[in-house]
Amino acid sequence: MAHVAVCVTAPSAAEADAIGRALVEARLAASVNIVPQVSSLYRWEGALREAGEAMLWAKTRADLVAPLTAKVKALHSYACPCVIALPIAGGNEDYLAWIDAETLPAPADTDGSDG
Repeated sequence: MAHVAVCVTAPSAAEADAIGRALVEARLAASVNIVPQVSSLYRWEGALREAGEAMLWAKTRADLVAPLTAKVKALHSYACPCVIALPIAGGNEDYLAWIDAETLPAPADTDGSDG
């Protein structure tokens, strides 16, 4: 299975924690790391902005990115939250298998074939 690390920024560590907990509880991510303070520079509504934010990294499967993104958007206070998925090219195979075991089951074969 393909695995990804999903980066999400939030206006506070508390909001990042709430989002991260919801993702793990829903089994959309096996693990979330929260970096409580990052400094962000970005353009929004035509102006250069600077803000302190929290960042979370969720480790999951690539096939769960769409429902994970929907969950983040439903919980997030930003109108356009940062949610980006980066492929995991390799790593500890035991850890990657753990991600599979701790997230929602992969969708069943839905093409109608018997095997």
